Formats: sequence, structure tokens, C-alpha cells
Amino acid sequence: MNATTSFDPAWLDTQYNNRALVPEHGAILERWARDSAAARQRLGGLVDVAYGHGPGETLDIFPAPPRPDTAPAPVLVFIHGGYWRALDKSDHSFIAAPFVKKGACVVVPNYALCPAVTVPDIVLQMVQALAWVYRHIAVHGGDPQRITLVGHSAGGHLAALLLNCAWQQVAPDLPPDLVKDALSISGLYDLEPLRHAPFIRDALGLTPADALKASPAGMPAPDVGEGRGVLVSVVGGDESDEFRRQNRLIRQAWGDEAVPVCEEMPGRNHFSVVDALVEPRHRLHRLALQMLDI
Repeated sequence: MNATTSFDPAWLDTQYNNRALVPEHGAILERWARDSAAARQRLGGLVDVAYGHGPGETLDIFPAPPRPDTAPAPVLVFIHGGYWRALDKSDHSFIAAPFVKKGACVVVPNYALCPAVTVPDIVLQMVQALAWVYRHIAVHGGDPQRITLVGHSAGGHLAALLLNCAWQQVAPDLPPDLVKDALSISGLYDLEPLRHAPFIRDALGLTPADALKASPAGMPAPDVGEGRGVLVSVVGGDESDEFRRQNRLIRQAWGDEAVPVCEEMPGRNHFSVVDALVEPRHRLHRLALQMLDI
């Protein structure tokens, strides 16, 4: 992004307003909600488990099928998108089905939405959610030593931040490598442009300080040598130039060691790239399985 386009509001809307860019987004979101309701009915699980006491601080747990004499299941935590202002965990239960079938325990947390809260508030809520998962997931058959984060869009932004969290500063019982690795799909790593995009700026209310503080690309890379895992960053090949730039940006900022996979998924837009995550033959699904080691 150059200086002449960085703060052109009309141009930013053409780059970041994904619902305008994908006219069929309504049908896709309706399908996600429908498939998610069916997944909850089929999988059972526990819904609306509190990880805190504030608004939106609940999560859904879909345990792996019990198997005698097997080790605890790897844990996939999926963080939904919606520009921190929309959507809900209940819209994304469909993510759980193929991974539970493969033997993973899947957790889908909620968070409060802007403008009732700020983006930094949501980051802290997700820190709280991950701490809860680490402390309690063993009761549900999950392995707290094998937590993989997956997030889409705003959720990809949150996943990258959580990979880089100083967990022992949060609480002494939390290990520095609480998050083993993270998969960010269409993630946002530089929040400054969103301060100037008319369709979203008022809802987010980002200050310059908040945008800088919450931008993963402005932070040092996680120290992979200290046992932390890596970030896998992908974006749809049919997404806007800016989303594809954001995807490249995090590798430029953090380097090849911390971001060994930085790819575009051909033929996928901002919404259909999420569908690729649950398609057994798609590379994105296989990447997630590799990260879970199943």
C-alpha cells in the first residue's frame, strides 16, 4: 500500500468490504448457519459453556469420540470472523464435524462485539478463553499440551496475536507455548487501514494507539526456538489486493521461520475459503490436519 492509497476512503471500502465484494455472501452465511445447526444436533457437545463472566464470554465444545486406550485428543480452537462486530460461534459449528470425525476435540469461542467493546477488549477475552481451554479441556478428553488455533478474518488476526501471547505474564500456571501453532485464514495483520474505511471505522472506533497495539505485523515474531509453534497464513486467491497484501505482510514482518506457509488458495473468495477448511480433499483441510498431527 502506498501513501496515496493508504487513506483513500472509497478505495479502502473496495478492498475491505467483503460483503460488497461477494454478492452471494448472504446465501453462504445462511448455509453456514444451517449446516452448523445440523452439526450441533449430530455431534451433541456442550454449548454456551462460560469461560468468563462478561457478555459473549462463552464457548462450545465438541469432544472427540471416546476411544478406549487412546491418548487425549488434539484440540482445535476455531475463532470466527465478522470484523469483530458481527457473526457468532453458532454460525461456525459446521467447522467441527470433519475434525471431530478425525479424532480432534473442537472448541468454538464467542466474544463480545464492537462497538460495545473495543478490539483490544476482544483480544483479552480470547486470552481468557484460551486460558480456560488449557485449564479445563482435559475433562472433555482434550490434550492441553496440543492446542492448535484456527481463525478466519478477524479470527485470523486474533489467532496470530494469541500465538504470540506472553502467557506466563497472564498467569503463572500457563505455559509459554500454550498455543502450539496457528492457522490464520484471510487474517488481518495491519489494522491501520481499517481506521479509515468508512464501512467499518465507526463500528470499530480504533484509535491510532489501539490499531498499532493490536497489529501483529508490528510485533516481534514469536520465538519458534522457545517451543512455540508457527503461523500458517493463507488467503483466498480471489480476495482483494489488500487482503492478499496482508497475507504477504505477516511473512515479511515475522520471517520464513515463524511463517513457513504463506499461500493463496486459488479460486476462493473471502467466504468460500472457509469452506475449503472442511473439504477433505482441499489443501487447506490437509494443512489443518497436519498441524493437529492426525
